[in-house]
Amino acid sequence: RFDESANIEWASRMEEAGIHVSFGVLGLKTHSKVILVVRQDYNGLRRYVHIGTGNYHAGTAKLYSDLGLMTCDDTIGEDVTELFNFLTTGLNPERKYGNLVPAPKQLKPLLLERIEREIVCNTKAVPGLIRLKTNALEDHDIVRALYRASQAGVKIDLIVRDTCRLRPGLPGISENITVRSIVGQFLEHSRIFYFQNGGNEEFYIGSADLMRRNLESRVEVMARIDSLPLRQELAWILKMQMADNRLAWEMDSDGSYTQLRQEHPEEIQSCQQLFIRYASERVLSDSGGRVSPSAGNLE
Repeated sequence: RFDESANIEWASRMEEAGIHVSFGVLGLKTHSKVILVVRQDYNGLRRYVHIGTGNYHAGTAKLYSDLGLMTCDDTIGEDVTELFNFLTTGLNPERKYGNLVPAPKQLKPLLLERIEREIVCNTKAVPGLIRLKTNALEDHDIVRALYRASQAGVKIDLIVRDTCRLRPGLPGISENITVRSIVGQFLEHSRIFYFQNGGNEEFYIGSADLMRRNLESRVEVMARIDSLPLRQELAWILKMQMADNRLAWEMDSDGSYTQLRQEHPEEIQSCQQLFIRYASERVLSDSGGRVSPSAGNLE
């Protein structure tokens, strides 16, 4: 985006070096962020995949806060191979995916189904809960579905950095919905989709914002996160962003925003500072293994 001339120059240089460059499917902007590497391992061919929420761009990588999944999972590898087959050939047979949820065909219907499922799963014993982190919420169908879920008693937490067409706190319509925006040192750019699902929780990350253009007119990818440690990390990220009282702005029912203020300095909590400290602890860990998000003073 805003860098088409550089893209054309790099594409030309790669083609001159013998690299095949595909510009995607005619009529659809490719907005997904996916890498597939196939290599010969000691036990045969193996696929390595990266699925990200942010651009592969050296400039934005210094300013944007994003998430990425690096995996050699066979199912995800097969899914990404299918995706690249579509992007390089343009052929669109009934492709089936085991983990990946691509747009424009499958992503929006799945999100709507998951919201409706949360309504069905909502009980006193296990109340429904939806938490969505996105850059923008503009799609009318998604907004209406979230209103229906709120009216059914489902609690909905939305972290929307930019435009949000939904209004929280409207009696009888959206009193179970909160909307907040996090504005800090780094631009919040990751997308996380969480559904309580009656206790059988589901987490997704992806490239798509909840806008009609992204859901219906672009190639996007959303990936389900099945690894327990990674799910715990995503839950912690959402929890810390919902607890932020330094960088957060909450939307009122009239669409205006109020910055959260904490009078006592010792109680101020900035989610971005927590994330920086957590990343530093992981780098400095002597064990070289994964540091729990709840380690030390990060709770």
